[in-house]
Amino acid sequence: MTIVVSTTGSDLDAMLDPRFGRAAFFLIVDPETMAWQGHRNSAADAPGGAGTQAAQLVAGLKAAAVISGAFGPNAFRALEAAGIAMFQSSQAGTARQAVEDYKAGRLERAGLPSRSGRHG
Repeated sequence: MTIVVSTTGSDLDAMLDPRFGRAAFFLIVDPETMAWQGHRNSAADAPGGAGTQAAQLVAGLKAAAVISGAFGPNAFRALEAAGIAMFQSSQAGTARQAVEDYKAGRLERAGLPSRSGRHG
């Protein structure tokens, strides 16, 4: 199983990016081994539809779950449709800490979008 973490940088010591759709990077992490791979989020600078595009990117990475600070309504719907579990981390910290929190069951599963959509 792999999880994706929205981050500001390309490794486990990068800070968690609180934005899903406009996060700079996505880290694919195997929570068992902590092996990771960084991917630049090509949707981060999109003029519109960043959440949906980012969700499609994450779905293409075959993630079972994603950790971010917030999920907009379009990203939420796209991730939900792809069967990807969403977990919210309200704490500032590193990707490594977010994965540890996930493994320990300290993250809240997102049941609704956590912010309103951005248009334009």
